[in-house]
Parts: sequence; structure tokens; C-alpha cells
Amino acid sequence: MAKTIVILGTLDTKGEQLQFLKKKIEGRGHTALILDLSMGAVPSFQAEIPAAEIARLMGHNIEELMAGRNRSASTDVMIAGAQQKVLELLSKKQLDGIVALGGATMALIGSRVMSKLPFGIPKVIATPAAMPTYIAEWFGAMDIVVMQVIMEFAGMNNLLTAVLTQVAGAISGMVEESPHYSTLGLPYPSVAITQMGFNEQCALEVKRLLEEKGYNVYPFHANGISDRSMERLIAQGFLEGLIDIVPAGLIEELFQGNRAAGMERLDAPIERGMPLVLAPCTFNVTGCGPTRRMKERFINRSRILKIDEIRFMTRYEPDEMRQGARLYADKLNRAKGPVKFLVPLRGWSSIDKPGSVLYNPEEDRVFFEELKAHLKPEIPVQIEELDCNLEDREFARALVESFDKIFKEAPR
Repeated sequence: MAKTIVILGTLDTKGEQLQFLKKKIEGRGHTALILDLSMGAVPSFQAEIPAAEIARLMGHNIEELMAGRNRSASTDVMIAGAQQKVLELLSKKQLDGIVALGGATMALIGSRVMSKLPFGIPKVIATPAAMPTYIAEWFGAMDIVVMQVIMEFAGMNNLLTAVLTQVAGAISGMVEESPHYSTLGLPYPSVAITQMGFNEQCALEVKRLLEEKGYNVYPFHANGISDRSMERLIAQGFLEGLIDIVPAGLIEELFQGNRAAGMERLDAPIERGMPLVLAPCTFNVTGCGPTRRMKERFINRSRILKIDEIRFMTRYEPDEMRQGARLYADKLNRAKGPVKFLVPLRGWSSIDKPGSVLYNPEEDRVFFEELKAHLKPEIPVQIEELDCNLEDREFARALVESFDKIFKEAPR
């Protein structure tokens, strides 16, 4: 069955390559629409979706953008216009897949445009600038394929035509094999849980107990990427509940930790009003090893646990935990549905059990005292303390029992 594939690129600089890619896709029986984002010169041939149309969607004239000196502002206009256009095409059932072709700038623009499209729509970025620092920005939490092109897009030669043929094959094969994104669904009731290495026993027990009760369980690694992806799925209507054992991506974002998950962490479940049970796994600790940003702030603290050559963990200071607590309170004060926060009093992970250098329940209490002080009384957030460690089976049972109760009581 023929599909429609949108090609993002700049005809003024990559016209020859974009035309070749279009012909290869059409040769497989699909429709290819070039969405032109040229801002340097008038291209030699007209795209199906010209740059002038993209600029006009945002109330701008393409000639003015080309002549302007503020390249960043012009790029933002074109990104916003392209985002609007692809959503329009999607609503008209005229977009089954999307591919961006170009250098680092086009890869960035492409990723921003693709970020507006739902999970399940094939997305490919083909670029010679697939450097690790860039890829982290492009991927975000999206289901994107990044294809490393080993030569520059300058003219045409047999190496480049071979690569462009592969790009055409990649996006074409993806749209041919992918079910329509609107048909994707999860069995009811589907529940997400978050986990990491420091709460593995808790997460395994939570999963087992939930499945015993008939829930379909989808674990997400709280590494800053997988939990962002979870949030996107929740925002798109997937999943009916969440046991967020490791919502620490928010405090990690605040202090630029390795597991930072963006300031939008927790927004999706809170906005949807879905049943939500929280635990404070690793709210009190953060990495201070060689890969950590702001390492100087953390590496000289008195309590450090070395796990391996890369992972060193230390505690957040009480004032940092207070700052984090206020951030979580701001989030929870917007809750539209039932929320319960369970607090283990004997450590919040496997690395701060009694006897660990990181164990300090007195400092842990600072977080929840600050949280309680800033929660609005009219917000339905319950906080329950348990005399155990987060990795104890008792705590896993309490998480599941709490979730099962609020899930069954929540309106459908």
C-alpha cells in the first residue's frame, strides 16, 4: 500500500541530493513530499511544500527571513511553521513517515519538527554530523533513527548515491512495515513503573504483585531518557496509571545530574489526572563521578560511595533537598487526580541502607518536611511513612496496595 513520506531539507543547498532521495522513495511506490526549509537563497526548483508557505504560516515573508541578520530567530520561525505543517498533514492522513536530510542544523531542525509527531510514526535523520553531543539533543525521548552519513552532501558521487538509496530504503521499509500509529494500543489496565539499579528488588516485586492483580506492567529505566519517553507515551494517552518509584529525574534536572529528565518530568501523569503513586528513590543522592556535570560542586563532599570507575555517588545537601522539595510541591499542587507518596524511613535505595556511608534518615526527613510545608491543603496528595528501606518487600507491597486502592476508586 502506498504511503506518504515527508522529506525535510534545504533545496538551496541540498537540492540535488533531496531530488535523488525523493525519486528513490517514489520508485518504491510511495508519495514523497519535500518540505523546503531554505533560508539562504531561492532554490532551483519548487518543492511540494515551499519555504514561503512555511514562513507564511507563522505570519512572515520568506524574503524578509532570507535577508534578515538574526539567523537564530529565522530558524525558530521555520521550525514552528514546519511543526504546524506536519501536524496539518498528519490530521489529513497525508503523513506516514518523515525523514530529514542535511547537516547538523538540519538534524536539529528535523528533531524539533519530529518531536511534535506521535510515537509510532517512522522518523529518520540522515546526517554526516552524528556526533555524540548532538545526538543527545536530537534524540530527546523520541523514537528516531539517526543514520550516520560518512561523507558531506556536496555534489553527487557513487558513494553518496549508495547512501541516499539506503536512506530511501530505511524510511520506506519503516512505513511499509509499521502499523498506523492510531492503531497502537496497550491492553487494559496498563501501568508504568520506573526503576534503576538501586531499586531493582523493589521494582521486581512491584511488577510481580501488580501482575498477580491483573495489571499489565511496563517498566521504564529512570535514566533521564526512558522516563522522558514514558512521559510522552502518557501524554499521548497510553497507560492508565503510574507507580513512579524513581521520579528523581526532576531534582537531577535542577542540579544537572546524569539522570536529568527535564523540567517537564511528572507533567503528563499530573495533567492527565491518572492514579499516581510515588516513592523517593535516589532523591537524596546524586552522581559525582567523572561523567557528571558540575562535578566540582559534588566531588569533594565528605560522604562518597564509589560503585565503579565511572559511578561515584554522594548525598545532596539539606538545602539542595529543600530546593528539590519545593520543585516537587509545585508539580503536585497541580494534581488533577489521586496521588499518594510513600516514604521509607530507613533509606531510599539499596545504596543508603543502614550501615552505608550515604545513610542519613535525619537529613532525608528535611525533604518531606519541606514538601509538606509547600503542598496546598486542598490538593489530594497523601503522604504515608513506613518503617523500612525502599528495597524491602514490605515497601513494594505497600506501593502496590496503595496503587490498587486509588486505581479502583478513581472515576473512569
